[in-house]
Amino acid sequence: METLTHAPVLARFGYAVSDPTRARILLALAEAPAYPAELADALGVSRQSMSNHLTCLRGCGMVVGVPDGRRTRYELSDARLGHAIRDLLGVVLAVDPACCTPEGECVA
Repeated sequence: METLTHAPVLARFGYAVSDPTRARILLALAEAPAYPAELADALGVSRQSMSNHLTCLRGCGMVVGVPDGRRTRYELSDARLGHAIRDLLGVVLAVDPACCTPEGECVA
């Protein structure tokens, strides 16, 4: 396993939250660990889609799967991620609507 710091960590985090569903998963897991089926139902996505997003988030090092009997519970890989996510929610951004869509995609 590779350990990343500084710029590569921010790049991974940026990629992880670049998808709205993955961002919502991270927000949910910042509140409490959860099972994939519960997350899928709560976020209104298919279980297959949830599985794909969790695989991506695991690969980015953002979440870990914790075996719990026959199921796997997911949680943030580091409690500091939860703090960072909550801190980011307090940031107010002034955006140029000609540059970014409401979803955050650059159009320039």
